[in-house]
Amino acid sequence: MPSFEPMLEVTLKNYPKKNAAHVSYGTAGFRMKDDSLDYIVYRVGILAALRSQDKTAVIGVMITASHNPISDNGVKIVDPYGEMLEAHWEKFANKIINCSDEELAGVIQSIINESNINSSQTPQVYVGMDTRPSSKRLSAACLAGVETMGGKVADFGFVTTPQLHYMVWSYNSKSTHQPTMEGYYRKISDSFKRFLKLCKHTQSISAPVTIDGANGIGALKAGELQTYLGDSLSLKVVFDGTAGVLNDQCGADYVKSKQTSPVGLDTLAGERYASVDGDADRVVYYYKSKDDVFHLLDGDKLAILMTSYLKRLLNTSKMSDALALGLVQTAYANGASTDYITQQLDVPVACTKTGVKHLHHAALDYDIGVYFEANGHGTIVFSKSANNLIAEAASRADASTEEGVAVLKLHALSEIINQVVGDALSDIVVIEAILADENMSMEDWDKQYTDLPNVLTTVKVEDRSVIQTTNAERTVTNPEGLQAAIDNLVAQVSRGRSFVRPSGTENIVRVYAEAGTKDEANKLATGVVSLVKEMCN
Repeated sequence: MPSFEPMLEVTLKNYPKKNAAHVSYGTAGFRMKDDSLDYIVYRVGILAALRSQDKTAVIGVMITASHNPISDNGVKIVDPYGEMLEAHWEKFANKIINCSDEELAGVIQSIINESNINSSQTPQVYVGMDTRPSSKRLSAACLAGVETMGGKVADFGFVTTPQLHYMVWSYNSKSTHQPTMEGYYRKISDSFKRFLKLCKHTQSISAPVTIDGANGIGALKAGELQTYLGDSLSLKVVFDGTAGVLNDQCGADYVKSKQTSPVGLDTLAGERYASVDGDADRVVYYYKSKDDVFHLLDGDKLAILMTSYLKRLLNTSKMSDALALGLVQTAYANGASTDYITQQLDVPVACTKTGVKHLHHAALDYDIGVYFEANGHGTIVFSKSANNLIAEAASRADASTEEGVAVLKLHALSEIINQVVGDALSDIVVIEAILADENMSMEDWDKQYTDLPNVLTTVKVEDRSVIQTTNAERTVTNPEGLQAAIDNLVAQVSRGRSFVRPSGTENIVRVYAEAGTKDEANKLATGVVSLVKEMCN
């Protein structure tokens, strides 16, 4: 009898399989209504323990459903250096979740055999959760799964998803920054204060930035970060979970999709606003102009601000020849942003399939890779050689020269940003640092380029798999004739672009359209929606 079986017989009784439907591990891990997740999270705990033994490293498990409604929850595994679970192990995830209770011991043993796992090693798993009512119950299920395999658990309790990624990375990489919450906050705040001391305009930012915490974990952790920032930056947290419901008419996804401020937030002209999502890995900014108009600064705007600023620092520091800068986008990026970055800034742009794992992987092709989805999920990735080169240059930089100051600023920014994964809190601090140094208002930022009018909508279909795409999801290969029909509609509007792609989790097709005017964008979207209904059902 394998060593895990006696414990499995005990714990499995508390987490029997209740759902016969087949489920698949995706970019978000497993995500669904919370009352269907107990046995799934228990088995993910088992899988995380196996993965820890396989990699001889700490593995993370995060309980969250991000921007989804409060009735949902989810679970995903974090690999040793903060990455998403390796694709090869996704098949093990599907196998271990979809087998019967009677088959579970055999499936566990088959994974051990196939991966040649040394079962004598003690698994180590870091577990975190968001603030949903179901998260504590599901976290307990995960802990039971890990302990079934004889694993040790570090239970971090309530954390943002990026914080758990950071903790796993910090431990496994033996970083000088401790794998603790204090280590995370000090890394950001100390680097930010060091950055501000290099700025001509200010050594603190007096005007606060108002943060919509989506009534979730981001609100709680923004408050903790404020303690470390002190008076260098004021974070005014609203939708902090004391009254409203998680992600209900607030949060980054609501603001982005509805193109308006959270319900009940009285925005004032001249002030800065940011909304994070339910697990604080996305952020969007916005403001109200003097003529009382709402203006959204989404992931595209964040990416352009960061990329243009990095371009200037690299030029001033005379490091542009040594370090290649690039931007990674998806098909959802507004065409005007792509034109600006390639034509005005002369920075190369790569386009990938939707999904953070695709963007992150592509960003690694550059010495400094900036990536953001339009929804506000993104970060800056510095290669190991870039980090070393910048740190070495900073150690001998002359702060009395413009070149030396640029080097020191670049080094400080590389420490503020969470390079492991998109992180709303660290992104906010980076944005605030750049705006302060550039003495830039929200209006100035917004004027870098003007978005083309666009529409994003969905169409329900019987089977999403009938839609097949290529070219980073920008071209339809099936149904036959659909792409040609879309191209025909695009040709009828100015500056037109449109694409369709199936959802990764439900039977809907997402339709994106942009054009030179709002009327043309609406006309194009309506036409493409009609084509999808006609050809895909």
